[in-house]
Amino acid sequence: MERKLLAIVLGLVLILSACGNESIEEFSYTNHKGETVSSESLKGTPWLATFVFTNCETVCPPMTFNLANIQEELVKQGIEDYKIVAFSVDPKEDTPEKMQEYLANFSVPDESKWNLLTGYGQEEIALFAKDNFKTFIKDDPKSDQVIHGTSFYLVDKEGVIRANYDGYQNVPVDDITAELEKLIAEK
Repeated sequence: MERKLLAIVLGLVLILSACGNESIEEFSYTNHKGETVSSESLKGTPWLATFVFTNCETVCPPMTFNLANIQEELVKQGIEDYKIVAFSVDPKEDTPEKMQEYLANFSVPDESKWNLLTGYGQEEIALFAKDNFKTFIKDDPKSDQVIHGTSFYLVDKEGVIRANYDGYQNVPVDDITAELEKLIAEK
């Protein structure tokens, strides 16, 4: 009986650990410059991902500010081989032009590393976020705001999420830069 239980437990551990190492599903969206960015085009480069929208009145501006601060630290340390990807949670409103204007409000050290993405429907991004990042996106029925998670996700060169950090308050900038540097060094 103990052997059977042990076999079941080991089987579950293997299944659960395999689930944690799945690549993000394929996508192809439009960035704030009007360019196509896909999961395939990001392969080979680690990236920091999050979810924001341009007319957010609460968490998105501080989160974007925090991403700019992380990038400042990366620049100071001479770390260059990475991308920052922000998926819009309000794609109906967030055109490439509007996202370009939004990003211009922040002191971004190197905009060439940034991709603010749109070009999909609200339901599509909500399902994508749930299935790939285990986070939620939901329209607020009482306003024009969108309720969403505030995490930053560190994605490796193969498109696998390797870490999840608070992107709103108490952002562990040193941990994120150190982990990103490790991912860059991986073969």
